[in-house]
Amino acid sequence: MKKYMLIGVTAAMLLLTTACGGQAQNSSAGTGVTDTGVATSDNSEASGNQLVVKATNYAFDQKEYHVKKGEPITIVFQNEQGNHGLMIPALNVDLNSSNTTATVTPQQAGEFDMACSIMCGSGHSTMVAKLIVDEA
Repeated sequence: MKKYMLIGVTAAMLLLTTACGGQAQNSSAGTGVTDTGVATSDNSEASGNQLVVKATNYAFDQKEYHVKKGEPITIVFQNEQGNHGLMIPALNVDLNSSNTTATVTPQQAGEFDMACSIMCGSGHSTMVAKLIVDEA
């Protein structure tokens, strides 16, 4: 009897795990507008434009990233070396190894600070870059 119960519980857990696996990695669902006028969405398929940001020890792969105002952009975060995160506070973006994508539509031109969001060692404070939103 215990054997069948164990098989049933295992099958139920497998079914639950499979059913939950297709959900977006971002935990907050839907679309909104931040107080800086940036439309945000968790649907990474909403944008054909991708911005890939790669992180290595104490540096992002670029010092500046350029996107167009009013165009949806899917930001894809890749940890190449070490354990890092990516935050862009003005756009409500906070990515890490378990939450790797976010789609935003910048509504204002300007420069936005990007920084590592995980304490990664002695060079953590210098791990910064700029997201520059250009006029369309």
